[in-house]
Amino acid sequence: MNRSDEVEYCNLELRFDRRQIQNLIRDLIQEGYSLYWSENESLFIVSIRTGRKLVKLRFQRIHHRYKIVGDYTIRDEKLSEFMEKMIGDSRGHAVVKRFKDRHIFVENIMFGERIRLVEICGPEQRVLYQKRPAVTTEQMMETFMSMRAEERMEVLRMEVDYTLAELHEAIVGEDSVKTKCCKERLNVMRTEMLQLEW
Repeated sequence: MNRSDEVEYCNLELRFDRRQIQNLIRDLIQEGYSLYWSENESLFIVSIRTGRKLVKLRFQRIHHRYKIVGDYTIRDEKLSEFMEKMIGDSRGHAVVKRFKDRHIFVENIMFGERIRLVEICGPEQRVLYQKRPAVTTEQMMETFMSMRAEERMEVLRMEVDYTLAELHEAIVGEDSVKTKCCKERLNVMRTEMLQLEW
């Protein structure tokens, strides 16, 4: 990493499990950072003090995993190294902009690997590095399936809500046939949800 005055992280697509976030917190504390964290049903926030600045990393909960959300500007070199380690370890995607003097270095990262580096100085741009991304069919399928699973999970939740409302009506109306039918549909949907979360 070039020593930079400021680094901006944009278009982050990084996914984590809870253990990885806990390891990050542990490593930051061991490095001497002052930090605290909070959590609600949808977000896990890690607030890191760097000098007079407070950097808040926001992790959005998606089922039993987390996805980092937002763009971040960091002026602390060591914290930048942590961010880049997270991008690499999670095999994530990002656009990293390094500001040094009057130059901007823009780095595109896919699957944790640099694929393009561009230097911008005023109106001039110069490509310093370009790699054709060797994306495997397996990686493409993995990305496609993870997106498809999230979309299907949203639809399933609505179907479960609707079926639960029908079940309530059937129980109140003492309709045993409809009650049994609703319970069977809920069981099928529960199985599918478990498979999608896996």
